Amino acid sequence: MIADLAALLAPVTPEQFFAEYHDRKPLHVRGTPGKFAQVLSWRQINRLLDMTHIWSAASLKLVIDSETIPPDRFCTRTLGRDQAQVMQPDARLVQQWIAKGASVVMNDVDSLTPGLASVSAALEDAGLGKTQANVYISWQAHKAFRTHYDTHDVWAVQVEGEKDWNIWEGRAEWPIPHPAFKGQPQAHHDQARGKLREVVTLKPGDLLYLPRGWYHDALANAAASVHVAYGVHAPLGMDLLNLLMERALHDPEFRKPLPRQDGSAPAKFALTQRAGMLGQRLAEFAKEPKAMELLAQFVAGYRYHRGGYDLLAARGIGSSADAAPDGAAAFRVVANGAKPVRRGAEWVVKTVSGALALTPAEAEAASWLLARPDVTAPELARAHPGVEAEVLLGKLSGAGLLAPAA
Repeated sequence: MIADLAALLAPVTPEQFFAEYHDRKPLHVRGTPGKFAQVLSWRQINRLLDMTHIWSAASLKLVIDSETIPPDRFCTRTLGRDQAQVMQPDARLVQQWIAKGASVVMNDVDSLTPGLASVSAALEDAGLGKTQANVYISWQAHKAFRTHYDTHDVWAVQVEGEKDWNIWEGRAEWPIPHPAFKGQPQAHHDQARGKLREVVTLKPGDLLYLPRGWYHDALANAAASVHVAYGVHAPLGMDLLNLLMERALHDPEFRKPLPRQDGSAPAKFALTQRAGMLGQRLAEFAKEPKAMELLAQFVAGYRYHRGGYDLLAARGIGSSADAAPDGAAAFRVVANGAKPVRRGAEWVVKTVSGALALTPAEAEAASWLLARPDVTAPELARAHPGVEAEVLLGKLSGAGLLAPAA
């Protein structure tokens, strides 16, 4: 798992990043092949796509040679769980397009697995803004998107294969998701991108940071490539306007009608005076301590809130948190009521195939473990450092008392 921003950026430090790169220029960080191994894998991709009912024509998209494939070409119309008509991706049709070279885009996946969520949390915990993630799966020699910029910072995490990124010199001036920016023609982008700045080859474990508005395009140079693009949306100056709007609601001057206009000079003068006065009042609002306190709280808390569920803990009867710490595999207790008992000088636990002998230390650890819904080796080792956690888990699993958690 990615514990924090320092782990995501390593060997670059967060201090160096904020001093030299953040909102200034691109950064390519070379990593080891295993750095992002727990973020996503081919096995996890297939497992996510097999969750058929969570995908729609909006959350799963196909693109081939810079052209988006219409949903009716890879989806089938079916009844959703609420019996309403939905367009649902069809595995057979999707894979037919993949065979032709279509790229797959899986949108809004930032909380679907612990690995994906760990990067989201690292970016948001650093105060960078609301973070969402899309997975891009592409194939050699097939470009999904033409040169473009994004209206948010991009953190590209390469998890499989290799991909060449063309980084251009041009940068749009802090664009936002508004038609004024989203509707620009491709001819504009091709001219505004400027000269080629560099070509960056991302390999597994590599990270690429692109500030908002920076022109780029990419092409897989291996048989297959998978990267997760984390889009980080920072709070903007326009958000201050929304806060001041709330403040203005309580000021009668902003609720009064504006001077009627009849084309005369006095009428225009009255409107100019009123506009100036209201602008001055907004400036005064912005200096109020309460307004600054609310703005600081807004900026500090600007993130998505995910997770936090532990149902058994809510009832005071244990912990059912299913996010295995340290990325370790979890084991589920499947023998309800089983517990070690003493037989003379020995400790045993009953199983369907007989009695399993345990040392006194193992018996103590097993009593703790079997009272839980699930466990991981690191959890067991921390709670009972006197036993070999992996050995005990192996014994209990082999005896049918534990099973790998889903």
